[in-house]
Amino acid sequence: MKTISNTLLAVGLLSASLSAHAALKPFNATYQATYMGMDAVGKMTLVSQGGSQWKYSMSIAAKVGSAKQSTTFEDVGGTWRPLNGQDSTNVLFRSDLRNANYDWGKREATWSGKVKPDRRGPIALQSGDVDAMLMNLAIVRDVEAGKPLRYRLVDNGKAKMVSFTVAGKETLTIAGKQVQATKVNGDDLVLWVASGYPVPVRIHKNQDNIDLKLQSID
Repeated sequence: MKTISNTLLAVGLLSASLSAHAALKPFNATYQATYMGMDAVGKMTLVSQGGSQWKYSMSIAAKVGSAKQSTTFEDVGGTWRPLNGQDSTNVLFRSDLRNANYDWGKREATWSGKVKPDRRGPIALQSGDVDAMLMNLAIVRDVEAGKPLRYRLVDNGKAKMVSFTVAGKETLTIAGKQVQATKVNGDDLVLWVASGYPVPVRIHKNQDNIDLKLQSID
């Protein structure tokens, strides 16, 4: 089963008028979710790890199983770069665990755990590279700032360029409130970003039948 990192799209906290340091703030978000065709609960959190480091996590739990993913990243002069990540799934009687390490001293990324030999790396790192979780933060940030939605994604043992396009506005309901959201399309991923929310207010991934709708955030 493909990593849920590709589903997440998740969350930037930087507005055009604020610095990255000022915009990054801890949060806890809860989503009404569908996972593998079943009702589920989704959660996203951002927690300070001290200094310039942060941990961004996502989890989805349903009767059929659960999935969790996290990335620890650092803010270097307004540039966010991944340090390490973990991706785990537990479906029926099968459990998978994968770990990622981004060594900026060696400028290479490697993967361990339940990973195919050709996906272990190393992959050479370039300035501006992101993993899937961190890309999601950057998407929200860049939609707010009106920047191009194009990223070099280094994740799951490979590197590739990924682009998203703005597809207009839609009205969504969050905790009984009508909210205008910007719809953003990728190859298999659609997300909705709304001003004032540090996370996508909705995420939909066709291939893995995943849908997340924001219910609350604090």
